[in-house]
Amino acid sequence: MNISRLLAATALASASFAVPQIAYAQDTAQADTSQEETTEAEEAPAAEEVTVTGSRIRRDTFSAIEPITVVTKQEITQSGFASATDALQSAEVTAGAGQINNFYGGFVTAGGTGANTLGLRNLGPARTLVLLNGRRIAPAGTRGNVLAADLNVLPTSIVERIEVLKAGASSVYGSDAIAGVVNIITDSKIRGLTLEAQVNVPEVGAGIDRRVSATFGFESGPLNIIGSVEYRQRDEMTLADRDFTKCPIPGFRTGPDAPIGSDDPFPLGDPRNCFTIDNGGVTINTLGLPNRLAVGRTSGTVGTFNRFVPAPGQGGGATPGYLGVGTYDRDSFDPRSQEEELITPVKTYTGFIAATYDLDGLGNAELYGELLATRRQSSSKLYRQLSIDYLRGSPLLPVEFRNGTFANATNTTSGQPIAARAFVGFGLTDSSQEVDYVRAGLGIRGDFFLSGWRYDVYAGKSFTDSVYEIDSFLIDRMAASTNVVQNVDGSFSCVSAATFANCVAAPALSAAVIGGNLPQAWRNYILQNTIGTTKFREATAVATIDGPVFAMPGGDVQLALGVEYREQEIDDTPDPNSISGNLLGLTAGTPTRGKDNVKEAFAEVFVPILANTPFFHNLSLNASARFTDYASYGSDVTYKVAGEWEFFKGFGIRGSYGTSYRAPALAEQFLGSTSGFLGAANDPCDADNFPRAGGLPDPGSYTPSQQTRAANCRSIGIDPETFQQNNGITSFTRGGAETGLSAETSTNWSVGAVVQPRISATTTLALAVDYFNIEVTNGVSSLSGATILGRCYNEVDFDPTGGFCRFVSRDQNQALTVTSGYVNLATDVVKGYEASARFATDLFGGRLLINANVTKYTEQSDKTFAEEILLDANGTLNTPDWVGSGDVTYRNGPVTLRYGLTWFDGSSGTAEYNQTSRTTGQVNQANVDTLNTFYQIEVPSYFLHNASVQFNVNKKFELTMGVRNLFDTEPPQVTVYYTTIGNAPLYSGYDYTGRQFFVNTTFKF
Repeated sequence: MNISRLLAATALASASFAVPQIAYAQDTAQADTSQEETTEAEEAPAAEEVTVTGSRIRRDTFSAIEPITVVTKQEITQSGFASATDALQSAEVTAGAGQINNFYGGFVTAGGTGANTLGLRNLGPARTLVLLNGRRIAPAGTRGNVLAADLNVLPTSIVERIEVLKAGASSVYGSDAIAGVVNIITDSKIRGLTLEAQVNVPEVGAGIDRRVSATFGFESGPLNIIGSVEYRQRDEMTLADRDFTKCPIPGFRTGPDAPIGSDDPFPLGDPRNCFTIDNGGVTINTLGLPNRLAVGRTSGTVGTFNRFVPAPGQGGGATPGYLGVGTYDRDSFDPRSQEEELITPVKTYTGFIAATYDLDGLGNAELYGELLATRRQSSSKLYRQLSIDYLRGSPLLPVEFRNGTFANATNTTSGQPIAARAFVGFGLTDSSQEVDYVRAGLGIRGDFFLSGWRYDVYAGKSFTDSVYEIDSFLIDRMAASTNVVQNVDGSFSCVSAATFANCVAAPALSAAVIGGNLPQAWRNYILQNTIGTTKFREATAVATIDGPVFAMPGGDVQLALGVEYREQEIDDTPDPNSISGNLLGLTAGTPTRGKDNVKEAFAEVFVPILANTPFFHNLSLNASARFTDYASYGSDVTYKVAGEWEFFKGFGIRGSYGTSYRAPALAEQFLGSTSGFLGAANDPCDADNFPRAGGLPDPGSYTPSQQTRAANCRSIGIDPETFQQNNGITSFTRGGAETGLSAETSTNWSVGAVVQPRISATTTLALAVDYFNIEVTNGVSSLSGATILGRCYNEVDFDPTGGFCRFVSRDQNQALTVTSGYVNLATDVVKGYEASARFATDLFGGRLLINANVTKYTEQSDKTFAEEILLDANGTLNTPDWVGSGDVTYRNGPVTLRYGLTWFDGSSGTAEYNQTSRTTGQVNQANVDTLNTFYQIEVPSYFLHNASVQFNVNKKFELTMGVRNLFDTEPPQVTVYYTTIGNAPLYSGYDYTGRQFFVNTTFKF
């Protein structure tokens, strides 16, 4: 049976069509079939019964009430995507929702470095359910925060199509299906052997992506086997490989119409603006000392400084051999930092096999099973600055620097104050991840004893076994190596040599040491490879029956009943140095261990009320309900009702309303205490967080909230007019099981209209528009350290040991530590419209197909606390309110030409969004004006173009060639206000790779 032909027929015959976001899968122009699409659609052969994503009811192929986006393997190839992962994360599928991909090598993300996840409707990956052939893909990744499926485990070569339902479906599938469901469906009708190879080559020559695969299938009597093996390798692309990351600047401007960078420290275009500590640079080759007189590096005159660079033979006074530096004339660029990856490398090995075997008994039963096994090897480089803290009185210091106090004691100074700090460019450190994922399942399905009924019983298990490694500075070794005594021969020995037998003393302070020339023995001593392991298990058992109940005027009422059991277990064991908090400047964590299970019963009914009568060509309802009982949080019921009314053939309306839920992921329940860092400026009591006039405190201009905060700081002995926080803030996040974390719930409703007029035997037009509304309540959220600090110190009834302040502590040196966890507080609301259009006609002896898809968000708001307002981010930076895609495809004989376009609307209102109080809704207009005048935080519309040509020779050989990002469009540039790479916002919708050329070849035997 020709699946593409069936897709075309059912799509045009039903009001329940959906236009795919990449191209229109339901058109024979995209497949190796004839061009008689419309004329044969009316007389298509009876379609086999299948189960469509979003339902457990068997119906005619793709006759579904809710719109489903369908993306075929052919479209993935013609669009130039190197893998199914890349296609799924594209804007054409996600409609502008930000994704975690390989741009995040240097960031802490769920699933660890190298994980690629999918989240629809900007609600995050934990709220999107990913299926393979209708069965769950279990979470995979590294570290304790494994929340969602890693798309890297998916096969590409054997994919037939991908179905995307952007609506809640918890009553059908259970937890997680809040924003939608993505179902990857493999080709079960493969016969023979197919070899495929693809290469994507960026114009810059780095980041080359290669994939080779073999797909096979054969049938022998009752046995049918299909399978695939594939290998993918993507090379790294470093910061040095792309122009937009070669010179990050602060990006301040002199006015709203002035160019970005016009108000940077140096004249516009001056390379000294690159890699300042505002953006892209870190202080290196620099010595920190208490305030003292020195000759300025730039001024050439004597002044007071606390940062100095070695200058043998220069300087004088109290600091001979050094020159004083300020913020913008210190050293802050090390060329080695440009070897960090913009896009991280990865290798994946994937094997998939599925088999069916027809049995003579058990109701003409079919025994079926499948096995998916993948290995991901990924890595990331991280440039590290190292601060060497020399103790007061240390013999490692020149006599003139020994007795001052530059900073209070830290965890690397053996409890002693710091006399001097060397800011050293240490260089690159490595991290790697190896993730093995296996999913095995076995089932049996056949005729039930009731006429027309079928049964299906399935059991499966998924295994994730991961190892993650990272080079880390160890706190105890740094502390031991800097606490030394001088031997009679002038060498140095560690005071704690008895405890640390292999201790290597830190090098004595010198110009060479400050410049990064460190003894190799000491480098090897303080830097160690730390290794952690992650295990995740998921077991599933499900049994269903379905069939007709009784007849209605529109057809048979269909009923599906089922039960399901599912259990998960996570065991993440970080390196012992991470568990003990012995990592310097890196995220550390304690073990994450926990398990949960759920028992469920569900039912679904499809009611075809009327059909083929005046004004009721098709009137049908679908309803589903699910009872859920989790061991962790108890029981709940979700439901959904959907219907469509096709007034007459090709013209109709549809709608749905339902409830969904998401049980807290194991990581959210049991996450071991995981450390992170906030800048010292986040201390609410720091003097820089209060108004000043002429460089002096100005209490008279404090706002009421600043007055409250200042009073609270004074009540614990801190003067907000003079206090300077010199230590970074340590934050810890932990799971919420111990605080009674419960499931989050949501409502999801939509209404839409479909118009498919019959224009002629060869010309078709299909239009659809749908409104969607999703609201998540009792949402699971992890409070940020900055949020906790703000809520603590801004309280009118301040209690340093109660309320949010119970999560905050200060040591004797006023260094802050914040501990937070997952709680049920958040509310998220997403609303908008989706419109799709498709036009197809014969032209010049070929077939022309035009698609257009537009999403218009009207609200993307959230709040963390009940007393807060819903603050709408819609249309602001990285949250576009308009996203569109379209393509034109023309096929004539063996040649297919394709041109595609993706569009993100420009941003607006970003300053207002950031300066709106979440408690009062008031806007700080003065700050808004400052941001809009002197900062570039809005971006223009962004367009990406791609084109391809495909040749098919006798259906045995296929060659596809094309270009992605045809015009080499770079990401927009902004001031350093949001997280950026270079000056580009960190957002998956932008193409960091640049123009790339791709070739795909397929041989069939």
